[in-house]
Amino acid sequence: MTQHILEMRSITMEFPGVKALDEVDFEVARGEIHALVGENGAGKSTLMKVLSGVYPHGAYSGAILMDGAEMAFRDIRHSEAAGIVIIHQELALVPQLSIAENIFLGNERGRAGTVDWQETNRQAMLLMARVGLIEDPETLVSTLGVGKQQLVEIAKALAKQVRLLILDEPTAALNETDSAALLALLKELRAQGITSILISHKLNEVLAVADTVTILRDGRTIETLAATEVTEDRIINGMVGRDLDHRFPPRPEPDIGEVLFELEHWTVDHPTIADRQVVRDAALRVRRGEIVGIAGLMGAGRTELAMSVFGRSYGRNIRGTVRKDGVPLKLSTVRDAIAAGIAYVSEDRKQYGLILEEDIRRNMTLANLAAVSTHSVIDAHREVAAAEKLRTRLTVKTPTVFQKVGNLSGGNQQKVVLGKWIFTEPELLILDEPTRGIDVGAKYEIYLIIAQLAAEGKGVLVISSELPELLGLCDRIYAMSAGRITGELPRAEATQEAVMRLMTGTGTTEAVPS
Repeated sequence: MTQHILEMRSITMEFPGVKALDEVDFEVARGEIHALVGENGAGKSTLMKVLSGVYPHGAYSGAILMDGAEMAFRDIRHSEAAGIVIIHQELALVPQLSIAENIFLGNERGRAGTVDWQETNRQAMLLMARVGLIEDPETLVSTLGVGKQQLVEIAKALAKQVRLLILDEPTAALNETDSAALLALLKELRAQGITSILISHKLNEVLAVADTVTILRDGRTIETLAATEVTEDRIINGMVGRDLDHRFPPRPEPDIGEVLFELEHWTVDHPTIADRQVVRDAALRVRRGEIVGIAGLMGAGRTELAMSVFGRSYGRNIRGTVRKDGVPLKLSTVRDAIAAGIAYVSEDRKQYGLILEEDIRRNMTLANLAAVSTHSVIDAHREVAAAEKLRTRLTVKTPTVFQKVGNLSGGNQQKVVLGKWIFTEPELLILDEPTRGIDVGAKYEIYLIIAQLAAEGKGVLVISSELPELLGLCDRIYAMSAGRITGELPRAEATQEAVMRLMTGTGTTEAVPS
């Protein structure tokens, strides 16, 4: 038997105007964790869709071999029958069904068209034990956190006698504890003889668990490295085609002006839970030309703060004072916030930032239709011209603004969201996790855009779970813990340790002149 469980030879896949895969070779050894890395748009997900039958045999050229035998998968069921199971970044679970029902959905336990619920629950418990999920199998999936839902997906794969498990950004929505547990589970599955392909932008995770790393760039295989050869710098160099000695763009001494935006005594109640405050007596300032960060652990209240400011998009009984250029504002609706020159880029671009079925043109102009309309009628020529100007300025990698946004990579989708809000000509731009789920090359491009906006005299407020990002990007950092702002640090005094102390509530700072 060949030592390779999988061989993909000269895989080529084309879409209208784009060659997504160009003669890609990819080999995976039996019983290893093989990481597949590359920038957004490099072809990783497309290659895995070819492998899993999403793109059936005939839609691509090249050959797929499992255990040395050539395969021609017609669809996902056909590839699953061969032991290949893919878990996408957007989990494919039914919230209204139980854990056991989800594990065996489409693969029910029973006979003669009747489900044997006792056997279903018994087998579900065995599979849950293998992945470390301690729950009643009849628990509804809707009541589980994202980390446990990920375990349900893996148990579901095990129920299909998986031999080759593909995980696409499995830790993108997980906290550090759940991420560590999932990586430990991958190692356990490896010990059980299950081979895994891990797609991840988190290079520290790749370095921690991968036996082998394959790098894709622009739809081509750049190189495959053994664990002993892998370094973060070598991966980055292969992904982007250049060294990133500086992860953040060089920025001259910022020209920071007067206070643009300020909050005082800002307090927000939970929308449904009585007597619970999600933001408590918060105060912050952003000056013109300044990039200000907000750090905090999950549940600290950062997103709740941002959304409550943006036209009361979140929360109840919101009180406090918000000023722009020293003048109090009344921001009762999102329309009020936009009119006041405030824009908010949500952390969930697919749910709140974009209409995935629409094209780039429509998405980019959506928040400011008045700018491309005459007497409430959209001028198609102005709309296309505006979108094309933004596409060029933000280097969205697509040949036309008529490309459907749902077909773009994560990094390019994020640029479209930014373009949408830049088109409103905001003075304050609030960015909530602006680089979540995108690769190092696309991150650099987003950082360039943020620096350019600040250089134009706008205020930028950045919320991020990545401390190195805040430290490398921001002129000043606030920290939040349990709904309170626990302190602020200027760039010169901000270290990971100092910010973490504030985030965990174990340290406080005196107010820094801002």
